[in-house]
Amino acid sequence: MDRFSFLNAAHSEFFAQLYDQYLENPDSVEPSWRSFFQGFDFGMETYNGELSAAPVSQITNVPVSSSDSEAMSEKIHKEFKVVKLIDAYRNRGHLFTRTNPVHKRRTYSPTLDLENFGLSKSDLPTVYDAAKILGIEPCTLAEILGHLDKIYCQSIGVEYMYIRNPHDIEWIQNKIGHNDNQPNFSVDQKKEILSKLNEAVSFENFLHTKYVGQKRFSLEGGETIIPALDALIEQAAEKGVEHFVMGMAHRGRLNVLANIFGKCTQDIFSEFDGKDYDKEYFDGDVKYHLGLTADKVTSSGKKININLAPNPSHLETVGAVIEGITRAKQDMYFPNDFSKVLPIAVHGDAAIAGQGILYEIIQMAQLDGYKTGGTIHVVINNQVGFTTNYLDARSSTYCTDVAKVTLSPVLHVNADDAEAVVHAMSFALDFRMHFGRDVFIDLLGYRKYGHNEGDEPRFTQPLLYKIIAKHKNPRDIYAEKLIAEGIIDANLVKTLEKEYKDDLDHNLEASRKKNLTIITPFMQNEWKGFEQVSNDKMLLKYDTSYSKEGLTEVANAVCNLPEDKKFINKIQKLINDRKTMFFENNSLDWAMGEHLAYGSLLQEGFNVRLSGQDVERGTFSHRHAVVKVEDSEEEVVLLNSVPNAKGKFNAFNSFLSEYGVLGFDYGYALANPNTLTIWEAQFGDFSNGAQIMIDQYISCGEDKWNNQNGIVLLLPHGYEGQGAEHSSARMERYLQLCARHNMYVADCTTPANFFHLLRRQMKTTFRKPLVVFTPKSLLRDPRCTSPIEDFTDGSFQETIDDTTVNKKDVKTLVFCTGKFYYDITAERENNGRKDVAVVRIEQLFPLPVEQLKAIIAQYPNADDYVWAQEEPKNMGAYSFMLMNFDLVKWRLASLKAYSAPAAGSYTRAKRRHADAIAMVFDKNLYR
Repeated sequence: MDRFSFLNAAHSEFFAQLYDQYLENPDSVEPSWRSFFQGFDFGMETYNGELSAAPVSQITNVPVSSSDSEAMSEKIHKEFKVVKLIDAYRNRGHLFTRTNPVHKRRTYSPTLDLENFGLSKSDLPTVYDAAKILGIEPCTLAEILGHLDKIYCQSIGVEYMYIRNPHDIEWIQNKIGHNDNQPNFSVDQKKEILSKLNEAVSFENFLHTKYVGQKRFSLEGGETIIPALDALIEQAAEKGVEHFVMGMAHRGRLNVLANIFGKCTQDIFSEFDGKDYDKEYFDGDVKYHLGLTADKVTSSGKKININLAPNPSHLETVGAVIEGITRAKQDMYFPNDFSKVLPIAVHGDAAIAGQGILYEIIQMAQLDGYKTGGTIHVVINNQVGFTTNYLDARSSTYCTDVAKVTLSPVLHVNADDAEAVVHAMSFALDFRMHFGRDVFIDLLGYRKYGHNEGDEPRFTQPLLYKIIAKHKNPRDIYAEKLIAEGIIDANLVKTLEKEYKDDLDHNLEASRKKNLTIITPFMQNEWKGFEQVSNDKMLLKYDTSYSKEGLTEVANAVCNLPEDKKFINKIQKLINDRKTMFFENNSLDWAMGEHLAYGSLLQEGFNVRLSGQDVERGTFSHRHAVVKVEDSEEEVVLLNSVPNAKGKFNAFNSFLSEYGVLGFDYGYALANPNTLTIWEAQFGDFSNGAQIMIDQYISCGEDKWNNQNGIVLLLPHGYEGQGAEHSSARMERYLQLCARHNMYVADCTTPANFFHLLRRQMKTTFRKPLVVFTPKSLLRDPRCTSPIEDFTDGSFQETIDDTTVNKKDVKTLVFCTGKFYYDITAERENNGRKDVAVVRIEQLFPLPVEQLKAIIAQYPNADDYVWAQEEPKNMGAYSFMLMNFDLVKWRLASLKAYSAPAAGSYTRAKRRHADAIAMVFDKNLYR
């Protein structure tokens, strides 16, 4: 019996499966088989990629005496060649698809030609057991190739072999192997696809004729996304999805609003006609930036809440926002089943490849504080970014290659093939619902006109637009297919088009009888009971006091560690110090004031979400909202043991992102006004990494889109000689953004006032963004403390007058904000100056002008008024005060203008700081 007699008894399918296992994980294969396969691979490489026809003895160096073994060896080699061919289609088939409707596909080498696998046309009639890998019975090589071409190289190209989990790969292969990855729709389904395609095409044609040359960022070239989204909503509802949250840039938005979200086209036409709005304080936005919330009933009677988030022209920002909206809805309505809220992000090809925030969003996808159970990403791939050709728009092969970061499958689909697009969307939904992970669809189409309808695309792509000019739209292509199948006759499309156009004509006529445009607030269901207000109500006093009994309950919770768990000594000391300051010293520091604010809100039924880098312990080790058990690193959240708490506290250390995380938390606050949603920057100026979110959403979302938002930004700020990047939170930038009623900006100096400020954020009947410049050195400064009575009485103090002086003796009245107050008063004490009073402006916007008037009136002998700041002249609040504080003629005490916020040298920084303080007391020192 020769040593390879076992080959005669084994079925070739067994070899194929074993070889697949070896390719996935060589160490999982029995050592003798591993040696065999290694020799086999060596033989392949020896013949320059062509599988050797050498017998087993030549590959393994083991003599084989039996002629049967020689024959079996040859058969095994042939089977392996077919296995390698199948594997190549799975790995590289997407490179050879028919997915580009207007461009000739780039060539890739090596190809999938038989000769590259040691096979030839003479092998086509041979039956191979390797076919079983595809889930079919043994069949000829010609039939195997037919299956592979249909699965991998038609209108859908699938990338998935980089996924590391064999179970995931097997699920995908079974899914796309069913019906050879070809659509199999009923007659009614095909007619529905045609109907939605007609709406998409007819809508664009109508606007093109009625509003010639107006920007609309048409969907033409990508209209098949409309039947795909329609099918997605229908199928998602059947699978139990109840909320659908969508974000997209401007291209195709109007079409989606009209034909998916059911926005009345009368309103769209009013926006095209440029009518004024029905609210004076609301300035609105361009029509293709607006969002909508609607309740949709599917064909089977399922109700689904659908949301299209508003967004600016910063294309991919809305992706982070919709993830936050989705998570908020999941936490509110379905905390134990995230599958019931489905986010879908629609991208442009140039944007998804070029905008770094996409990477940030994708890296959130599986993190505890930011995951949403999987997002369906759809790319409307125009193959042109503004005027940039796709070859100049990225270095990667595909615009969707970022999907590989999270091992998400990608389907590249020909946008001219309507059924393939809908089929791909169904796959994406099934994958998301099964795995709770992201999935991408790359919809390869074109852009019929330029970047907007006023552009001339032939300036930059003359050849491409000659092709596009002659290219049929997807509706007509699909109609011809259905006519050829005998499903419809030629008159049906004309009938559908006429009916839809007549409806648009009717709505256009009706819209022109209206004088004003009405913008419906986004997600109005979540905002019932809240009112929109202006500065007058923002400056009212709101009772934010809390009972001593309630505060004591909170203090007991956050001042006592579980006795059955062991913590490091430093944590034990910190918690004990909290207990001492509350129950013995009656002198509470910043962290204790913050904990009391959170705990009191939890007892009143509000949730608290704290997010950002290192927020669990705090960058400066002051907070320790989450503590770790020493031996197990089990997390203990003391605030969640507060008695009678009706709300939930969550603190999430974010990954190293500002832009994406702040966008997420803005979206969270947008969907859940009853959660105190806080984003904390590690250092205040790090927020400039998220400046687009601040500029385009936080500061103006209510004015542009009629949306309230109560997001809180905690920005550590203060000059302590730590260098240029760890001093200033760039206060000047936020104050420059302040106008009318858009947000609060505060710089508190006491723990109690911070407590009242946070509580006010939730106790009002409206929501405004709140920017707080928080301390660093003051976190442990014994001067920065408050007694319990300051928490149990009163409300937030927008200004704090100087109570340590005789007001009649004061000649110099100083106004300042934040930590600088303590520096100035320390110097005043050192100098024994009793003629100087220091007034703290705790709220910079809205500026409490009436309070300041009343304070000034109490100093009858003051003749020297000073605005003092530790920041250079061109930074801080100086320019803001110039514009808004004209009650008295005042002088400036600050450093001269600098380009960097602070000096890198500690010695130089302290000297400059001392110079600024000196200017407060000597008007002749200003320079």
